[in-house]
Amino acid sequence: MQALVVGDLRIEALDDDASSAVRLLWKGKSNNRHPAEALAPYFREVLATAGRRQQPLELHFEDLEHFNSSTITSIIQLIQDARARGIKLVLVYDHALKWQKLSFDALRVFVKDDLLELRSA
Repeated sequence: MQALVVGDLRIEALDDDASSAVRLLWKGKSNNRHPAEALAPYFREVLATAGRRQQPLELHFEDLEHFNSSTITSIIQLIQDARARGIKLVLVYDHALKWQKLSFDALRVFVKDDLLELRSA
């Protein structure tokens, strides 16, 4: 799986077959006004890989400096798509960063079953 670069955002994929999850490491800033144009097709590919391998998908935001509300919308869509496919999704964030704590606390409304986990690093 390839990395994704959209403006100031870089997502590195760690997806070797031997690991317990497909991991995406988010770095930089997600400040694009229309991130879904790049993120939606990328997420479809990543979900297909996780589904084929029957592995969870982990998104790591610890090294991300910022994301905007448009990015949150894309993440919410990913949550819904992963749940529809029965793929466990784990969102890992840095609770020491106030903006991340606030953003991910707001996403807790989507934690309804064991298919979504929000984890503080």
